[in-house]
Amino acid sequence: MVYDHPRVMRLSPADKARLRVLFLAKHACKDGAPDPVDGNHAVYHHELRTTLEGIGLHLLAADNYEILFDAPPVDFVVTLLNRGGFLNSEMLAPLLLTRAGIPFLGASPILRGASDDKHLSKMIARTRGVPTMDWQCLRRGGLPEAPAFQAEKLIVKPNASSASWGVRTVSSWAEAHDHADDLFAQGHDVIVERWEPLLDVAVPVVGGSGNAPWILPPMMYLPDDPMRERSYEEKRGLVPAGDDPLVPVEDGGLRQRLRMMVEALLPELWPFDYGRFEFRYDPQSDALLFMEVNLSCNLWSRKTISRSAATLGVDHASLVETILAHSLARQGLLEQQALERAA
Repeated sequence: MVYDHPRVMRLSPADKARLRVLFLAKHACKDGAPDPVDGNHAVYHHELRTTLEGIGLHLLAADNYEILFDAPPVDFVVTLLNRGGFLNSEMLAPLLLTRAGIPFLGASPILRGASDDKHLSKMIARTRGVPTMDWQCLRRGGLPEAPAFQAEKLIVKPNASSASWGVRTVSSWAEAHDHADDLFAQGHDVIVERWEPLLDVAVPVVGGSGNAPWILPPMMYLPDDPMRERSYEEKRGLVPAGDDPLVPVEDGGLRQRLRMMVEALLPELWPFDYGRFEFRYDPQSDALLFMEVNLSCNLWSRKTISRSAATLGVDHASLVETILAHSLARQGLLEQQALERAA
């Protein structure tokens, strides 16, 4: 493994031998084959489990919330059980673990909820002076409101959508409300956004040595057709799509603007262990707009965070160990002398 970056961390042999870790994920106990519904998420869960085992941790795996109802005999939980089949399920494992007094990877329940609510995250951005596209939140069972803005093209999606599930592009508010009604019927709140020209840019942020955010290099998504939104089926590998066409952002001015926006947002959300700040960039107008923040996002080696770290020479196992060590350290589970920083 690579340990030559000053922000990389590693666990001491003593801590690896002492700590009992639970890996909690929907596909934690499966063999790594793609799932008919969740697609490559099953591959991702298996890879992360084997990566944690390869680091040398004593790992217990589980795939259900019930194991948390009575506090399990573990010191720490790596929870990826974010899609539990009901709205806001990403908060349940953190809440149950907080109730049990067991530290866990990620962020506090309230921060998880705030970041997964796209409307609230945009409000945070505007409060911190970070520009966003126009939007309107339509709450299920909420009060009726007139359209807050006009646009030739609108994006309508669940307010807590994951991997572009339920997203539709429409050309009128009448169509937007029709799709919103469909999403309401499925139990979701809805966000309507002004469509803005692609490209998508993500800035990964993880914990590292020094007990401070480690802002990784921004990555830009460069599709063959930048006018077409990616589908859930493409993101989950349910249809042939290949790896995400991600490239590092080379423009120094754009990198600096992205960093300044992320730094403006971090005081509202830190501490957390890993996440991805997402923006929409229009190279024609040079407009840069905040879209959303995704805490405890995808840590698969073929996705944004790992591929960004790889541009610094940090391999996937080293990245995962760094994120884990940061989380353990900030929650007081490592003795100071036992925690080693990469040379």
